[in-house]
Amino acid sequence: MRLFVGLGNPGAKYAQNRHNIGFMALDRIAEDHGFAPWRGKFQGSVSEGRLGSDKVILLKPETFMNLSGQSVGEAMRFYKLTPADVVVFHDELDLAPGKARVKQGGGHAGHNGLRSIHAHIGADYGRVRLGIGHPGHKDAVAGYVLRDFPKADADWLDDLLRGISDGAPYLADGDSGKFMNAVALRVAPSRSSTTKGAAKPAPAPKPQPEPEPDARSPLQKLVDKFK
Repeated sequence: MRLFVGLGNPGAKYAQNRHNIGFMALDRIAEDHGFAPWRGKFQGSVSEGRLGSDKVILLKPETFMNLSGQSVGEAMRFYKLTPADVVVFHDELDLAPGKARVKQGGGHAGHNGLRSIHAHIGADYGRVRLGIGHPGHKDAVAGYVLRDFPKADADWLDDLLRGISDGAPYLADGDSGKFMNAVALRVAPSRSSTTKGAAKPAPAPKPQPEPEPDARSPLQKLVDKFK
């Protein structure tokens, strides 16, 4: 069993914030893979389902970001899981928008949601870091993450969330490589040779007919030469 945790802040006010991309990722997984309706539990919203052969619990803590660890710790203990069974989806300032990286263990890099989870279950859980870019100065970070994604970001955001959903069964199975491949196929799909504007191959040259044998007699050839 796996526990997938999406980080964000509860309520319509924050729903489209950059800080809520973890919630968005879980919503897409739940919708695409036919998970059960969301219900309140563990100080958050929970949905259960299967990804491939694996049972997966989706959890969106509703304690606000800086207390997320309370909800995660409660759910982990209830299902008798270890930190290695937990994967947290969260926004990442140090990745370009649309990029994703998988990481096991490590520090919290100042992220308040991860800081809280560290305090409640330790550091040995998995993370899916979802790039939102950096505003350029640390004093602008709080305002930046608590603002909605602009309309200009809609395409790459949709591609990223679809890729996460496509790869979710691999992630549940512990195959981060295949998960990242699935994300890449959505975010940067390979171009088909039939794509508009692609160069077409030159047509093959037509075969030249074989010359017919000369059946003239030597005398006729001589006569024809002086015509």
